Amino acid sequence: MADAIAVLNAGSSSVKFSLFVEAAGGLDLRIRGQIEGLFTAPHFVSKDAAGRVLAERRWGDGERLGHDGALDVLIEHFREQGGALRLAGVGHRVVHGGMRYALPVRVDARILDELEQFVPLAPLHQPHNLAPIRRLLERTPDLPQVACFDTAFHRSNADLVQMFGLPYAMFEQGVRRYGFHGLSYEYIASVLPQFSPRAAQGRTIVLHLGNGASMCAMQAGRSVASTMGFTAVEGLMMGTRTGSLDPGVVLYLMDQQGMDARAIEKLLYSQSGLLGVSGVSSDMRTLLGSSEPRAQLAIDLYCYRIRRELGSLAAALGGVDALVFTAGVGENSAAIRARVLADAAWLGVEVDAAANDAGGPRLTTAASRVEAFAVPTNEELMIATHTRQAIGPRTS
Repeated sequence: MADAIAVLNAGSSSVKFSLFVEAAGGLDLRIRGQIEGLFTAPHFVSKDAAGRVLAERRWGDGERLGHDGALDVLIEHFREQGGALRLAGVGHRVVHGGMRYALPVRVDARILDELEQFVPLAPLHQPHNLAPIRRLLERTPDLPQVACFDTAFHRSNADLVQMFGLPYAMFEQGVRRYGFHGLSYEYIASVLPQFSPRAAQGRTIVLHLGNGASMCAMQAGRSVASTMGFTAVEGLMMGTRTGSLDPGVVLYLMDQQGMDARAIEKLLYSQSGLLGVSGVSSDMRTLLGSSEPRAQLAIDLYCYRIRRELGSLAAALGGVDALVFTAGVGENSAAIRARVLADAAWLGVEVDAAANDAGGPRLTTAASRVEAFAVPTNEELMIATHTRQAIGPRTS
């Protein structure tokens, strides 16, 4: 009987899932999918590794499945699709590991309570990440569960890089730049040798451009600095998040417009970014196809912020050997890549337009002093790999 590893990525209104099977060469994807609209009109879909639909179900408008109900659906689905497979463990994406967790950890009730303490550091993510862990601990306490942290990859950052210009006691208390999207960056670092030994061993800036967006400066595959900081709202402008913002704006909104913390939270995380600037959509594909002037303005600001952060990270590294685009926009939008690469010409980037239009993986000419690539990320495989390692060898 072969072992399988399930991977869960629980958000506020959806649960993404994957099931990997142990094989001679490592872990092979068996199924993947998601349940979205958990509190409105739930929709479940599961596909095999080739993208063929295995199962699909819709609930009516106004029906509430919730995270517990979604987990029940997934457990039953895994039983139906698993056949002779043995579920050896479940890996979870957990956004925040605080100062303590630089490695994945097998979760028990004590550790789960400790991870709950990081909810104030990631209030829109952490509670939902932890919900299925607690539910599974209650239902199947003997099933190994492993938490994999989005902050862990950046624990290699020097203290100086993590500091704000606040009283030092606050730094000691945990008010520091943590960085996020670490599982994505870790995966890219792991596969870079397949694309370029120079990029893998040198100074590389990875652009994780999705609905959430950030950039990471790597030296020989280790995080040196990133654009996200104390929260996942700092840095680049994103789909609905502001990116970096003068904190004086927050004080102004409180004092002059009477906004409380929850209203400001909603503004910064859900009503800003591409959506707020354009007034059209948070989806880059929609904006690129729109004739609305503010849609173009949003794209211009998005690319400008990338250009600014690119210069900052290049300075942190003392130069750049390679750029890597990943995540939804980075992997799929030739138009955005073309603009970013054109803005990076001062670094020595020479774009191969045909290669960029074709999706790469190499995006630059042979003569380009700085290489550039488009590399699909695979956070799920990273989590599954960590989970397998944390569980250890099979004993029965």
